[in-house]
Amino acid sequence: MLTLDNGSLEVEILDPVADRERFGVRYCTGGYVFQVRDHRLGDLLSGPTFPASFNWFDGQGLPDAFNLNPLQSTRTLGEAAIIGIGVCDLHAKRVKSFCDWRIERSDAEIVFTTAQAYEDWAFTLVRTVALIGRTVRSHTALANTGKSFVPVRWFPHPFYPQPEHDELLWVNAPLRWRDAAGYRRLPNGFIARDGVWTDGRYLPLEHDATAPLVVLQRHPLLGLATAQLSYVPDFFPIWGNRFTMSWEPFLERMVAPGTTLDWTIDYTF
Repeated sequence: MLTLDNGSLEVEILDPVADRERFGVRYCTGGYVFQVRDHRLGDLLSGPTFPASFNWFDGQGLPDAFNLNPLQSTRTLGEAAIIGIGVCDLHAKRVKSFCDWRIERSDAEIVFTTAQAYEDWAFTLVRTVALIGRTVRSHTALANTGKSFVPVRWFPHPFYPQPEHDELLWVNAPLRWRDAAGYRRLPNGFIARDGVWTDGRYLPLEHDATAPLVVLQRHPLLGLATAQLSYVPDFFPIWGNRFTMSWEPFLERMVAPGTTLDWTIDYTF
């Protein structure tokens, strides 16, 4: 495990090699924030099975994923490259060869860099996790070094512990949805739990955002946590179960040869 610590927060980040048993074909293996710990309050993040257990699919902490748009092989049935993971057998849900990361670190940030080449695609991926006061910043940059467009479909999947009360999150954008799937809208604009949850509750939100997304998230230890994105989400579902609450603002782009796409998300605790 790699760590950043400024005396207020400690950030635990999975090591792409030493922690390989925690990875699968879902979450990016470089820059995976596994836990953020307040030195006074304790663990600030959760997961679908946390604290009882862990598995690579459900994950925990602040993972993010490129896996929903794999670069499918034209030569080997069921094989694909997944950005930030490596070459995978999609049928067996198994990583055949992990990408190699170069890791550079300082007191305030850790930088993960990898170069992937697969059939007609080639690109470099740089993932930076920085600790700035009470903010954990995740910055991603993908540079297309090949001759084919690289399709990117990325989403963060932060896992917050369920708050004691039903009020869950507020978003700085007009939302269009009907009370359903265990969620309801409150007069103050917050989305809230509706009833007792015994299983996972998924709800896609339609939005009219014209500016990068800001999310206010209720938190049992902090009262409120915030997140700020550098982009307007293309697709925006939310998901939770009795252990955790999460949201998934998708970024969907085509990266042309010779160009770079980059974005950030700031989690403030």
